[in-house]
Amino acid sequence: MAGKQPASSARGWRLIYRHPLTIRLAHWVNVACLLVLLMSGLQIFNAHPALYWGHVSTFADPAFAITSEDTAEGRVRGLVQVGGRRLDTTGILGVSNLDGQSVERAFPAWATLPAGQDLATGRRWHFLFAWAFVLNGLVYLIYGIGSGQLRRRLVPDGDQIRDFGGSVREHLMLRFPEGEEARRYNVIQKLTYLIVVAVLLPIMVLAGLAMSPGIDAMVPWLADAFGGRQSARSIHFIVANLLVLFTLVHVVLVLVSGVANNLRGMLTGWFAIRDDRHPGETVR
Repeated sequence: MAGKQPASSARGWRLIYRHPLTIRLAHWVNVACLLVLLMSGLQIFNAHPALYWGHVSTFADPAFAITSEDTAEGRVRGLVQVGGRRLDTTGILGVSNLDGQSVERAFPAWATLPAGQDLATGRRWHFLFAWAFVLNGLVYLIYGIGSGQLRRRLVPDGDQIRDFGGSVREHLMLRFPEGEEARRYNVIQKLTYLIVVAVLLPIMVLAGLAMSPGIDAMVPWLADAFGGRQSARSIHFIVANLLVLFTLVHVVLVLVSGVANNLRGMLTGWFAIRDDRHPGETVR
């Protein structure tokens, strides 16, 4: 970052200014938005916990469903149905515990916003934070393109592409770039972020819009582009789960690659790297 000079740190290490303020703010606003969107989205899903393909809901034959049924012993068990296969998920999905009572609902109360079954409130939370998420994304894109940060963070350099296999091996062995190489994201980070920003997030937003009757009236071809409103709902749900998976992997890698250093970088902008130029000495 222009105007930011390396700062002194512990012996053998130095601090670099890795994350500009706008990037950091956009990151943490995204964290808050995605958390609320996930929990309110699960609240909305609970109102009808099944997914279909096409324009209509084939209630008797869902592609995916979270439900419950009575057992021969007089109990209720939770089930996840994928096509013709059914999996017992009692206590987690379909049937969960709430204040000592078994409750029949797709996702448990602790995972939804609000905790109680309240579709109207869940939709309000979801739409409010959806617009906050989109506006924050626009700020990130405008700043990223104008400053060149977007290209530097998302587009792999030629030498990184050529060493893609080596980067995969290093990740599998939980070895991460050090020294000057740690100044930039590695090729796997860049490609993953590129897919998330350029593919998954636009699909999720557009699929969400395709479910809106108001948007359908203004842009009738949008739902058709997804194969129907029910297909759009299913795609929205699938992409949301892919983003949850991405977030879990991201958090794990943050923990194993140095949680204190990574958090400092995203909170203050300053990130510590090994000093390759003067090993064992402090850079002043």
